Amino acid sequence: MSDGKVITLNELRAHKSKDSFYILLHGKVYDVTKFIDEHPGGDEVILAEGGQDATEAFEDVGHSDEARALLPAMLIGEFEKDSGIQLKSGAAAAQASRVAGAVEQGSNAMYILPLAFLGAYFAWRYYSTGSV
Repeated sequence: MSDGKVITLNELRAHKSKDSFYILLHGKVYDVTKFIDEHPGGDEVILAEGGQDATEAFEDVGHSDEARALLPAMLIGEFEKDSGIQLKSGAAAAQASRVAGAVEQGSNAMYILPLAFLGAYFAWRYYSTGSV
């Protein structure tokens, strides 16, 4: 449990092996070593976020309230403010997720709309002239 400890960037990066693993979320550092093998998404998903701000990846997945409830027991301290790592806020992560969703919807519309217009054209032509 945290006692006001400040974790440095060097300390965060020193703990990114399966035997000792810290993760940075929303400016707080958590020791998730004991949870790695239990993670429903597999250990490689967590291990890929070692030594950096994992807030965006955590928020993009959309973790459940149950997953978030596990975090306070793993909290070991606050991340140093002047670390050089640009921390991502929850709002920034949520915005990135919304933008990605909008781009994906736009990409789908790029294919569906022309096909719908083409289908409507052939239907109109068939019904108006009796042949395609």
